[in-house]
Parts: sequence; structure tokens; C-alpha cells
Amino acid sequence: MPETTAPRRVDRRRARTRGALVCAAQRLLAEGRTDVPIQEITELADIGVGSFYNHFDSKEDLFRIAVEKALEWWGSVMDRLTADVEDPAVAYAQSFRMTGRLHRRHPELSRILLHHGLELAQSERGLAPRAAHDIRAAMAAGRFQVEDLDLALAVTAGAVLALGALLHAQPDRDDAASADLVVRGLLRQFGIPADEAARICSLELPDLDVVDTIIG
Repeated sequence: MPETTAPRRVDRRRARTRGALVCAAQRLLAEGRTDVPIQEITELADIGVGSFYNHFDSKEDLFRIAVEKALEWWGSVMDRLTADVEDPAVAYAQSFRMTGRLHRRHPELSRILLHHGLELAQSERGLAPRAAHDIRAAMAAGRFQVEDLDLALAVTAGAVLALGALLHAQPDRDDAASADLVVRGLLRQFGIPADEAARICSLELPDLDVVDTIIG
């Protein structure tokens, strides 16, 4: 028994150390501070400097992983909260509506997305591939009239980023109403009639409190 529990204990300790470094990097990313020495990162993570290179080759490697983790966490939230939605147009709208609300509920992760907009728009992780899937499925189902999938995805990403920036700049702005208004316009742009777009944006959303139970 001791021979098997010891490696597991070491693995858990390594995972905790790596997780602490990623969390520290995400805090710095949210503040837009990446030009910092490794010692500052390890101090923020409350670990020794010597432990850093047991987990990452460089500071750039750490920040890349931290961004990927944030993007994938955000995407996994959407997967969980839209899993039972059959209409791809509704799934697309709900993901956008909830993302607008999550900008306020998780401002630190939101700022990471805002500071790394190009990764959001082009990454193979996070929201981009999921939005592309919903748009493509809505096109196939005859729900969206989209000529260029890449442009539709770029417009979606731009709207997500612009909305998030506006919500941070205007803390008194109603995040829910703003997100719903933006996606209603996107639905209209993709060929959804006005009354149907309004109906979709009035549908009840899943309980966003479940977000806090999802581990990134």
C-alpha cells in the first residue's frame, strides 16, 4: 500500500503546484501584466522559484497554457449549459447570452479573454469551435442564412469581445439586457425573422449558478 500511495501523493502535489502557477498566470493575464519576472509569478503562486521549471519550460509556455485553460473552461461551461438544446439557433443564442452574463460573474476570466481576443477568435479551444459548430448546424438545418462561416464566426467573436469590454467600462450597464440585444441583432443578421429572434432571446436560460460547480 505505501508503495502505491506515495506516487499518488507526489502526483497530487505536482498537480497542485502546476495549478497554482496557472492560477497565478491567469491573475496576471487578467491584469494585462505578462512582462513580469518568473520570481513574481512563483511568489504569487506561493511556491519556490526552483519548482517553476519542473512544470514549464518558460514563462511564455506558462502563459500559453493559462490562456488555453481559460478558453477551455469557458467552452466547457457552454457545453454543460446547452447540452439539452436541440435547436442550433437557440444553442448559439443561449451561448452568447450566457457569455454576456459570465463577463460579470467571472470578471477575471473575462479579462483574460478580452486581453487575448485573437486567440478567442481563432483558437481550437474554448468558444470559437463551439460557436462554429452551432453556426454550421444552424446553416444545415436551414435556420441560418450564412454565406461565409468564417466571417460569421469573426462577427460573433467581435461582438463577444466588444460587449465584454463595454460591460467592464460601464459597470452599471445591464449585462443581461445588453447581451440579449446584441445576439438578437446577430440572429437577424443571420436570417432569423425579427419575431423569432425576439422569441429566442426571451427563452429562459439555464441556472448560471451551476457555473460555479464547474472546475476549469
